[in-house]
Amino acid sequence: MTTEKTSDNPASKNSGNHPGAFQVSDPVGLNWGELLREAARTLAEAGIPDPMRDVRALLTHALSIPVEQVTLIMPDCPPEPEIESFLGLVARRAAREPMAHILGKRAFFGREFIVTADVLDPRPETEHLVERALDAPFRRVLDLGCGSGCILLSLLDERKFATGLGVDISPAALEVSERNARKLGLGQRASFRQSDWFETVDGMFDLIVSNPPYITTTEIDDLPREVREFEPHLALFAGPDGLAAYRAILQGAPRRLLPGGRLIVEIGPTQGDAVCALFESAGLVGCEIGKDLAGRDRVVAGSRPASDPA
Repeated sequence: MTTEKTSDNPASKNSGNHPGAFQVSDPVGLNWGELLREAARTLAEAGIPDPMRDVRALLTHALSIPVEQVTLIMPDCPPEPEIESFLGLVARRAAREPMAHILGKRAFFGREFIVTADVLDPRPETEHLVERALDAPFRRVLDLGCGSGCILLSLLDERKFATGLGVDISPAALEVSERNARKLGLGQRASFRQSDWFETVDGMFDLIVSNPPYITTTEIDDLPREVREFEPHLALFAGPDGLAAYRAILQGAPRRLLPGGRLIVEIGPTQGDAVCALFESAGLVGCEIGKDLAGRDRVVAGSRPASDPA
């Protein structure tokens, strides 16, 4: 429940700086259990699913404690600086800022990746692309529009003798990729370069992967606020039909794939047939549509004919 803030409460002033802020008249004196219940009620009113899960994660982040300690501290009455830090995070989530942006990280394919507002929030559905890429061996991989680097770095971490190149048009996204490569100890096998698709790419690859923009510009109002207001639109939208990025990729991929090399892209759930047609028009063979765990079309894979001269 949200109540009127008082002007002499530092925590209330901090939370009031954010739309949908969590405000209590006098949070000092409440214990963590009471504060968490109030925070969860605030997030529920803001339309956040599973609000208690989020507030517990926000508390562990605010206090830099493991999640196992949350239950132990419920009876404790925290000091004002800890209250202020926690209320500020709750206010950001109530304004529908993504949890990954607030926490600065996201788990993906069994690893933890740094995430900022400059990159897409890695999603579980994209793990299917990684799984599909791991179905066959590769030594040299290219990730187009690498963002956080989660796809490229997950692949390299699974294949210890592979190397890879990640390209993105955004310098800020490339900085995040490089930070993740260093964090995972993959800086020697992963390189990054600014490029508009294949513009600055050279060399040949036996695997090219991409999670490109594929949302149509007419769908923006249908997206959750977390996506619409906080994630980079450059990485989301691909023209009136959502296929502009695939056309650019298919224009360059055949020239950068070794004979027998594979191209695997993530797609929207209604785009499988259209993207397969683009693969076939570009001369790729064996086009297949893979489904995610929800049974929706999620990736398209094809390859350059093995008999093509290099």
